[in-house]
Amino acid sequence: MLPVIKPKSRFIERVTRMGNELVLYADYGTLRLTPKSANVVRVSYVPDGAKQDGMFRMEERPGVVCGETYADWSFRESEDIIEMELPGITAVVTRQSGAVSFQRKDGRCLFTEREQEPKEFEAFETYRLADAPQHTRRVETADGVKEILEDPEKIPTGTAYHVRFHFTPGDEALYGLGQQEKGFASLRGKTLYVHQANRKIAVPMFVSTAGYGVLTDTYCPFIFHDGSDGTYLYLEADCELTYYFIAGTMNEVIAGYRFLTGKAALLPKWAYGYVQSQERYESQEEILRAAEKSRELGIGMDCIVQDWFTWPANAWGQKSYDESRYPDPTGMISKLHESHVHYMVSIWPSMANGTPDHAEMSARGLMLPACTVYDAFRKEARELYFEQLSRTHLSYGTDAWWCDSSEPFTPEWSHLMRMEESCIYREYCDEAGLRMSLPYANAFPLYHAMGVYEGQRNAMKNRPEPEQKRVCNLTRSAYTGQQRYGTILWSGDTSASWETFRDQIPIGLHLSASGLPYWTTDVGAFFVKRGLNWYWDGHYDDATDNKGYCELYTRWYQFAAFLPMFRAHGTDCRRELWNFTGEFYDALLAANRLRYRLMPYIYSEAGKVWLADRSFIRFLAFDYPEDRNTWEIADQFLFGESLMICPVVKPMYYGEDGEALENEAKTREVYLPKGCDWYDFETGDKYEGGSIVTVEAPLNRIPVFVKDGSIIPMREPARSTEEQTDPVVYRRFGEGARYEMYDDAGDGYAYEQGAYTLQRI
Repeated sequence: MLPVIKPKSRFIERVTRMGNELVLYADYGTLRLTPKSANVVRVSYVPDGAKQDGMFRMEERPGVVCGETYADWSFRESEDIIEMELPGITAVVTRQSGAVSFQRKDGRCLFTEREQEPKEFEAFETYRLADAPQHTRRVETADGVKEILEDPEKIPTGTAYHVRFHFTPGDEALYGLGQQEKGFASLRGKTLYVHQANRKIAVPMFVSTAGYGVLTDTYCPFIFHDGSDGTYLYLEADCELTYYFIAGTMNEVIAGYRFLTGKAALLPKWAYGYVQSQERYESQEEILRAAEKSRELGIGMDCIVQDWFTWPANAWGQKSYDESRYPDPTGMISKLHESHVHYMVSIWPSMANGTPDHAEMSARGLMLPACTVYDAFRKEARELYFEQLSRTHLSYGTDAWWCDSSEPFTPEWSHLMRMEESCIYREYCDEAGLRMSLPYANAFPLYHAMGVYEGQRNAMKNRPEPEQKRVCNLTRSAYTGQQRYGTILWSGDTSASWETFRDQIPIGLHLSASGLPYWTTDVGAFFVKRGLNWYWDGHYDDATDNKGYCELYTRWYQFAAFLPMFRAHGTDCRRELWNFTGEFYDALLAANRLRYRLMPYIYSEAGKVWLADRSFIRFLAFDYPEDRNTWEIADQFLFGESLMICPVVKPMYYGEDGEALENEAKTREVYLPKGCDWYDFETGDKYEGGSIVTVEAPLNRIPVFVKDGSIIPMREPARSTEEQTDPVVYRRFGEGARYEMYDDAGDGYAYEQGAYTLQRI
């Protein structure tokens, strides 16, 4: 018979307090508990032999910036368990297996690892690309040129671990883990492949209605699985398992995440106005003409965006303009500023061979291997990247950055048909893992955003405060802690359908539940028509000539008016409001003006995202977790402290063919959470919480409800936030209403030193 090879024992043999850490030793590995506050504990586990004497990694990682530890705790041992008692929670470790659980002070269990083999490790050898020339295949896509490795020559770099971390959720809903492509409410019952992609954003953070959150301190691709066979996170490549347990309500958990990873930077006030974009304005003249017409029509617009191909022919990613189309960038931006319009430009992490930017990077060895992407993981490369921006775009007066393709590897876009999720995940690990190091394959966007943020702040540090510009970076991917760097995320290059629109609501809410407060979407989807590739899958070949698409665009625009950034963008048809006529134009203009009417409320809520670590948009369950009816609602959301938004997510007027629909009610059903009464924002009608109501939802209206006891500060609509100078007025909803209104200069960083006001109303 075959001999049995016994596994190493997981039994905790020895427990030692070392400073503010509790270290527990077993043959299988070493467990470390490090309190960070009364309600936050870091849990780290390293398998035996991973590092000499069971030491944990010491290298700096940029996601978690909280270096302090918490000393007010005690521990006690018994034959079966070890307990660490903090003022807010108690951590319990079973001696037999090393499984960790967390309890409230009343004894209720919040979170528990699986008792049997809660943490599994398997060592494997990691590789990088050899320095020898590599064979790549270039594929032209709508997302740029993809350089696909073929038969890569690679060399070993060391050892890492596949890690599986098991836990056992109870009767609870989970939210977070970044942004997926499909929309749903709770994560329960799902298998998610969490990696960066055009339409996906990876963030290793989730929260629970049970009153806790978990931030896993890893930078590699990973899988979340919750099914009949259990619940776990599978990390593709790491040297240890580290996660932070954060106890509290879900809103308190978000504050705990920011305590660990840093405050969310406040965007300039203009960034909360309307942002006009499309693929693409092709010249300086076209940009100025679009801004001028918007002003003539009285449409609110604070920013216009210049998408890709600003560079000279065949100079992809070069950070300079084609002079034949943009002869005077400084003059163009100055004219925009005279009209109170700000300017955002698209920049890429890639730069084509033969361009001056590529030559400069390459000469200093600052490119990632076998591709045209710069190595953002290196400080020297980040500094050079922004130095190149400073010579051109920053010196012209550019106000904001669109850091497109910040993944920067999206091998799924090289296929005609959409591959299975597991295949996409494996391709990403193979492509990104060899070029960027597999243990850090999810982290490129974090380093890229860091370089842009630090570069701009350093470039402007000697300017007087009135000339300071806050960093505003619209970027497609993110990772732990990226909220520090003035970034706004969006849902990638989507395709036009009502299903896609419905998906946008929960996928944005999951990203917010991951701790990153700023998110937006391409109004009307990026792709409108149906093309050859799987991703070019819009349902409207007639675009704006099809009333069915115009209705979808209108409802999408109304939804986006209640996002942290309000922005239109896409290809296949122009996106300025005047391209939609009649009833659609009227409805779009009404939504645009409503956004500006609410600007005092919106900017005040933005200030509290920074000051009080709040979330801009939230699942209803965040504020009403005791109301189980909210757990699976994915088509309503909370916007700031007081508003509940209820987008219309199905056609009422026209079908996909543009033909009029018969007998469709112009109403939508809304659930009003228990715990308070609610007011219809438009009519002022009062409703009881815990009820389902049917409200009018004609084309020119998105149902909005206000929580009882709220005050909403408002102003008259204007063409820009800079032109809103009339007095603030206050709408009261219910008795005993109150509000704390934030305001500051609207730009610059004096707010970080206390230059802001909080007015109690």
